[in-house]
Amino acid sequence: MSFNIALTGLSAVNEQLNTIGNNIANSGTVGFKSSRTDFGSLYAESQAMGVEVTGTTQSISQGGALTTTNRSLDLAISGGGFFVTRASNGDISYTRAGVFGTDKDSYLTNSLGQRLQGYPADATGNLQTGTVSDLQLTSGGIPAKATDALSFVANLDANQDVPAVAFDPLAADSYNSTYTTKLFDSQGKEHTLTQYFVKTADNTWNAHYYVDGTALPGAPQALTFDGAGTLTAPIGTVALTATPGGGVDPLNIQLDYSGTSQYGSEFSVTGNRATGYAAGEQTGMSVEKDGKVYASYSNGERLLQGQVVLASFVNAEGLKNISGTAWTETAASGTAMLGAPGVGQYGSLASGALESSNVDLTQQLVGLMEGQRNYQANTQVISTNKELTQVLFNAI
Repeated sequence: MSFNIALTGLSAVNEQLNTIGNNIANSGTVGFKSSRTDFGSLYAESQAMGVEVTGTTQSISQGGALTTTNRSLDLAISGGGFFVTRASNGDISYTRAGVFGTDKDSYLTNSLGQRLQGYPADATGNLQTGTVSDLQLTSGGIPAKATDALSFVANLDANQDVPAVAFDPLAADSYNSTYTTKLFDSQGKEHTLTQYFVKTADNTWNAHYYVDGTALPGAPQALTFDGAGTLTAPIGTVALTATPGGGVDPLNIQLDYSGTSQYGSEFSVTGNRATGYAAGEQTGMSVEKDGKVYASYSNGERLLQGQVVLASFVNAEGLKNISGTAWTETAASGTAMLGAPGVGQYGSLASGALESSNVDLTQQLVGLMEGQRNYQANTQVISTNKELTQVLFNAI
């Protein structure tokens, strides 16, 4: 009987050594989670029968250290959650290994060709949060966009006097303040919008508009303020239309003066933001900590490409392991809950970094020595049993 018990011990320890060896071999594998062999006693009623392996437990919830790589599509999760990937056959898996790149069709994929999942963005950069699909990046350049809106916030000096002469853009004493903003037409060519502010009475000003030195048609825009210096008119936006020429479409701009004031301090502009840009070539890619993926262009613009989603589980330890770095959901783990990084239970993303293996080499080497000692002890039981059996045969 002791011979058979020792054999179960050898078999169990051999599996333990295999697990430890696999942990040590993967100490440098990105996103790897170490495993532990669990033992259980064997009994036949009250008779001891040895030991068995009851299962292998992975330390899924234990994170590894983050290491910097400076590669924009290397992603690490700081906190809870898993990346969601989809294979070509439609199988969904979950991983903490964030080594991603792009394939020939500009999809974000891992080394196995599985596509990273997230919220896609439309051609204008609007996020489609109601849909989770393969994340695909736009390739090539970005076309020019004409300026169609301008947000302008300034303070007009209430201490200024009404000019004594009629307005003339060439006469500096005919206006109180001026400011120039860069615009873009439908072909991405640059133009300038110059605003001349002329005080006409207490709390009342006129704004004259010139594009590329040519006055826009129509009367100047009146700006009025109350006794506290708060803008009272215009309410909403002012529509400006200019025809630059050169075969481009007319410029139709909605000018918003919200926040503009009239206080007894010098003229200053605190906000001047115009839409539109020239055409540009793609120069890079970046991923923010909230998972949003942006393409950057030579014209200084960034266009949202999508947002990486993370998965969370009620019982992550119940996931089924399909490799040291990937899992699939089971009834024990519960259904995956998807969300954006940095919200609630989902960790934030670190771009240009990877999560290292969580293997503790010191702990594994200690376990290796303990397993070796247990193995030797079981072989000693077999050797002793053999000697006792030989003594019995000799006695007979």
